Amino acid sequence: MKNFKEFMFHSRQGFTLIELLVVVAIVGILAAITLGYLSSAKGRGEETAVKSNLATTRTAIEMFFLNNGNSYLPTGDVAFNGASCPSYNSSGTSMFSKNKEIAGSIAEAVNRGRNGSACYNSSNSWAVAVGTTSTTSWCVDVSGAARLVNFVPASAVDGSTHLCK
Repeated sequence: MKNFKEFMFHSRQGFTLIELLVVVAIVGILAAITLGYLSSAKGRGEETAVKSNLATTRTAIEMFFLNNGNSYLPTGDVAFNGASCPSYNSSGTSMFSKNKEIAGSIAEAVNRGRNGSACYNSSNSWAVAVGTTSTTSWCVDVSGAARLVNFVPASAVDGSTHLCK
């Protein structure tokens, strides 16, 4: 028994190269799996942030409507259809730029999104789309729609109805 103990505890001074390589390979595989899940979770988190910010946008727009004589502005039906949503400007001509809360919530959604934005605004209608991937967008509009559409933001709003496709 003494020879066995000497063999097990005294004759080995470290790990063999094969043992180390096996451990490194296992750790590498586990790291790759974990990073894959983290990347996927980050993408889902960003998409959820876009949805949340556009829900805030919808609420702010409806408050704007009530506070501005039941009008979404502009009165001349100037549209930003297919163009990026404007940023905050207190003397702006659309509700997207004139109202700080609306502009801020859209800006944060665009910040969390991946492929830009598009806005449409007239005196009685509006729509906002923010890209969530290179081919999809989250779109909200005056009808109450809030959905994922398989279009980039510039194409997510229907040109004739001015609602989400």
